[in-house]
Amino acid sequence: MKQSTVIVGVACLVGAIPVPAGAEREPRVLAEAVLVHADGSPAGTVRVLNGQAGSVLQVDATGMAPGPHGMHLHEIGQCEGPAFASAGGHLNPDGHQHGELNPLGSHLGDLPNVTAGPDGRIKATIRTPMRPYKLVTTLLDADGTALVLHAGPDDYKTDPAGNSGARVACGVFERR
Repeated sequence: MKQSTVIVGVACLVGAIPVPAGAEREPRVLAEAVLVHADGSPAGTVRVLNGQAGSVLQVDATGMAPGPHGMHLHEIGQCEGPAFASAGGHLNPDGHQHGELNPLGSHLGDLPNVTAGPDGRIKATIRTPMRPYKLVTTLLDADGTALVLHAGPDDYKTDPAGNSGARVACGVFERR
């Protein structure tokens, strides 16, 4: 099982602050997305936690191809397989283009790549300075928000989705 910690430095998440181990208060789950694969089988969870220095996304996914995968917040809280097109495009309230490396700014939904180990499992923690209440309010708006894992890695620059390939897992955030 491969575990990774990713410090986010994209979109409005710029300026993520590393938090020393043991320095955070006990985090509380604020929202959760239960992930499914394109065939409807369980794929894991993504939880939004309230961390001391901002929000924390905790990813635990299984059944993925080993290697890096693009991961994005999508604008509609729907995950109808097999293509998950019902999730719409990336969460992008400010009308930016895609990718951390894009000089015109990135989507709010642009997240760092995560990596599945040889066993197909992704365990990652993504810390952001975005206040937990603000993030949860954004994710749980009137039409909801989905988190989508893609078949390949995001190149962080190609509009609209970073050449990250097919949508292979999806989950809709719900309040916890």
